[in-house]
Amino acid sequence: MRIVFHGENAASFSHDFQRLVDEAAQISVLPDVLTDRAHTQTYVAANVIVGISFSGDLPQPRQLQLFHVPGAGYDAVDLDAIPDSAVVCNCFGHEQAIAEYVMAALLERHVPLADADRHLRRGDWTYTAGSPERVHGELADKTIGLLGFGHIGKAIATRAKAFEMKVHVANRSPVPTSSLVDRSFDLNRLGEFWSSADFFVVSVPSNADTVGMVNAESFAAMRASAVILTSGEGQRSMSDRCTRLSRAVASPAPSSTPGTAIPPPIIPASCPPSSRSTNCGMS
Repeated sequence: MRIVFHGENAASFSHDFQRLVDEAAQISVLPDVLTDRAHTQTYVAANVIVGISFSGDLPQPRQLQLFHVPGAGYDAVDLDAIPDSAVVCNCFGHEQAIAEYVMAALLERHVPLADADRHLRRGDWTYTAGSPERVHGELADKTIGLLGFGHIGKAIATRAKAFEMKVHVANRSPVPTSSLVDRSFDLNRLGEFWSSADFFVVSVPSNADTVGMVNAESFAAMRASAVILTSGEGQRSMSDRCTRLSRAVASPAPSSTPGTAIPPPIIPASCPPSSRSTNCGMS
């Protein structure tokens, strides 16, 4: 069996892979761009390809049996271009890391720990108690809205509840209220959903049903201080779209402009001057 790890992302999973398969398996690691004839020949001869993208522009591996995406999202895989002999598989298992990143990002908005550390190392007790200006908010009693309640959404909800947050969910299939979910919306009630929370996390796959789900009406419905994080697949394009939308619905009146949107990374660093939502980033 000839196994190809195609691209930098896939190559990160190739280390010590030989011990997991038959000794006769031939394992090759190829760059994202197949720059020479040897790369092309190796790719074309593959029985298994591990990679994050596939298209008709690539050399066609006619003996392919399995195309394995080392992640959940396969929106960069042109399924129509995959040879009929092959199946496409994806995987999950990164929801814990994403959920921890989301909580870290939310905490960073409320607790200026990194800045306090920098000041303290200079001997400057900028954040010492005693001044109203140094009082910061807390996550407790805030509401987080989860668009999508799969592995990632559930992992975030579990951690949000540990911080005594309220959890609202909007999902394609019904989600009953429970110890994790305080309020549930179907997708016909997204307007209510967008107006119901302080923070939103988008963790839906990028496909024909979800493209455009976050739109100008979504931003218009959000609270002035709302923060939106995208953690689903197609996240960079989603983040760019959020930034464009937030600019498009911006109001010239300062009193009605609910903040700024920022490109990735998620922690506020650079903010376009006139936009609608407080924050728009990606994990």
